[in-house]
Amino acid sequence: MIGRKANVGSFLNQQWMRKNMNSRDRKWIVPFFASLLISVSLLLTATFGLFIPSQSDNQLPFYAIPFPKEEDSSGYFIEPELKRSLEEASGVLKMEPPRLAYLISGTKGDSRRMMRTLQAVYHPRNQYVLHMDLEAPPRERLELTNLVKADSTFNEVENVRVMAQSNLVTYKGPTMIACTLQAIAILLRESLDWDWFINLSASDYPLMTQDDLLYVFSNLTRNFNFIEHSQIAGWKLSHRAKPIIVDPGLYLSRKSELSWTTQRRSLPTSFKLFTGSAWVMLTRSFVEYCIWGWDNLPRTILMYYTNFLSSPEGYFHTVICNNEEFRGTAVSHDLHYIAWDNPPKQHPLSLTMKDFNKMVNSNAPFARKFAKDDPVLDKIDKELLARTKNRFSAGAWCIGSSEGGADPCSVRGNDSVFRPSPGAGRLQELVHSLLSEEILKKQCT
Repeated sequence: MIGRKANVGSFLNQQWMRKNMNSRDRKWIVPFFASLLISVSLLLTATFGLFIPSQSDNQLPFYAIPFPKEEDSSGYFIEPELKRSLEEASGVLKMEPPRLAYLISGTKGDSRRMMRTLQAVYHPRNQYVLHMDLEAPPRERLELTNLVKADSTFNEVENVRVMAQSNLVTYKGPTMIACTLQAIAILLRESLDWDWFINLSASDYPLMTQDDLLYVFSNLTRNFNFIEHSQIAGWKLSHRAKPIIVDPGLYLSRKSELSWTTQRRSLPTSFKLFTGSAWVMLTRSFVEYCIWGWDNLPRTILMYYTNFLSSPEGYFHTVICNNEEFRGTAVSHDLHYIAWDNPPKQHPLSLTMKDFNKMVNSNAPFARKFAKDDPVLDKIDKELLARTKNRFSAGAWCIGSSEGGADPCSVRGNDSVFRPSPGAGRLQELVHSLLSEEILKKQCT
């Protein structure tokens, strides 16, 4: 009897252990498969992540427009078929007309001249920054600001800005470069759409309409930098590169002449020095490089030019010609007509009526320098710009009536439509000549 009870107890004990073991085994099934699923998911993510490039919200696909190998310059212009193919490619890159970004600078007594130049180069597609330096009295800087605020078109389009910070600018010193870089930084912050940067002064004036300029550059690949340049040599090498100057505008509140030190320095060995015109038309990609300077070259060269005579005529030139990526994009022309003293061709002469035909025949879109309210400006307004007094140059975007002396630009139309004048033909001829194979071979040499 006792043995039977023992057998029954042993049997029940075995059954209880088997039940508990099965229950314990089942408890591991769910965590096991869950961990297996997570592991497989992580493995797949890591595997495919190696082959899928990460893109931030600000990145866009890049499409390169190949350079042609033809002897003439026609290949540097985007043909309709290429434009259509680029527009169709994923629908991201649109070859719409370009937009320009202008810096117009002036000093004491230039507020009205700056407004005249602004009106002459104005177009709703573009962006504009005005800078009146610290030498101008506060009332004049306020006058310029009020003139911009009072214009109804500027208020509607919101593409004209007066720099709130006035810098002391010495033309031959690095303060001009600092001011230019600040204006570029503002333009980059305020607008993401422009393609080229152009700097003008109050004594500059256009020789053709913005419709002409935008029409021609609509058909041009957008990687050319128009910057007159040559490697510094001869007397300039000794007179500009070796002396050490100090620009008082860096630490004084009043403008004064550059200070010369008694020391002289050796020429740099890590980069070559270039010189040229201070007036440029630079691509957005290049000026972004000058601001960001991801390889530190722009900052290194900027520090060098801090103590360099006439640094505005060398900084951008030296940066572009010492960078492998941008060297081939430098076209040696400043898009200006300038009459120089002779010799030594260091000071531009004031242009007058006698220079009108030479200006037109140069095919350049801009000219300098002009005396305030010189009669030749009225002739340019009438014969080249179709501009009425105190208003904008003619453009297809102006669709209002001109009856009774009304301003046709008071009513804005499509700013992507252009009405080219004979100025477009002149500029087309100039650009073709500048992009010839023979000229391009001489870049940065």
